Amino acid sequence: MLNGNCDSFSFLMNKKVLVTGGTGFVGRHLMPMLLAAGAEVTCLVRESSDTSVLPRNVAVVHADLLTGNGLDEAVAGKDIVIHMAALLFGLYRQDYFKNNSAMARSFAESLRRLRLSGDLKDGFRFVLVSSMAATGPCGEAPGVSDSDGASPVSSYGWSKLLVEEILGRELGDALTVIRPPIIYGSGDRGLLPMFRGEKMRFAFCPGWRRQFYVSAVHADDLSRAVLLLCRGDARGVYHVSDGNIYTIDEFYTAMGMAVNRVCGRNENSKIFIFHLPVPVIFLSALAVTVSASVADILLRRLTGHGIRRVPQWNFDKYQEAKQTGWICNGNRICSELGFVPKINLRDGMKEAAEGYRSDGWL
Repeated sequence: MLNGNCDSFSFLMNKKVLVTGGTGFVGRHLMPMLLAAGAEVTCLVRESSDTSVLPRNVAVVHADLLTGNGLDEAVAGKDIVIHMAALLFGLYRQDYFKNNSAMARSFAESLRRLRLSGDLKDGFRFVLVSSMAATGPCGEAPGVSDSDGASPVSSYGWSKLLVEEILGRELGDALTVIRPPIIYGSGDRGLLPMFRGEKMRFAFCPGWRRQFYVSAVHADDLSRAVLLLCRGDARGVYHVSDGNIYTIDEFYTAMGMAVNRVCGRNENSKIFIFHLPVPVIFLSALAVTVSASVADILLRRLTGHGIRRVPQWNFDKYQEAKQTGWICNGNRICSELGFVPKINLRDGMKEAAEGYRSDGWL
């Protein structure tokens, strides 16, 4: 973690916080900050979850977010819930809705029961870590803002927007939502294939003879933004980024420099960036999706179980990649809640690459 200074988060002192998705990538960065702020942290996990990655002072509670079993007991008495658990990669369109919306419905039903029984604390807050995919793409500065209407282009984006709507109907102003763009940092498996490609000194970018613009945020900065959303005066939907707009070439170049450093090479060693025409990335996504679907059908017929790991590149992700860019405007979280991004792309990529190397992934 690059910056664990949580002096400005004194409002979390002795607050009882329940976190879902705490054993994942962003949780690795968020949990230490919550503890440093003085919160009493409980992580909601499945029976099969690996809790060894959690800090020592984090309590664990078992519940099933899909069925809602054990959820009432997990939420009762908590001041804040931070919901990060989500299906990021699905093989079929309905997978995203079946999983992400089911978790939201379980929470909504649990909160309704707790409110009726009087077991929901006064001033209760619910922070949802959503995604810019729920807003939709934008390739022109200054990017989409918090007040812009949502226009998702992928099933994942639509499922995240549905989660926001389900929880919003139940929680009203008690719900705050953050929609980050590209998140990167140590522990992230989503960008790991790109880092491995950079180790071999090549990268692939969507679009021939055009630029693809992106916003980005390091997981530490995102974690600090999530903590700010726990404040009682936080309202509505916030976008967050490091305040810069990058071409995808700049993003990959910073990644390549970081990989070269941790691999003991000259950080300015040449990285070959190949811009692929949109029809080519369409065909690759279609081929991967069809192949995985056929494998899934065959395995289900032969063994009763589908494929265990869904490809990270598929037709749904193609729907996002073929856009002209993903730029968001995070001015409101800065002006209203005092958020200041602290991690630049160069230092953030270095932290990510060093983390991958330490974990034996790179």
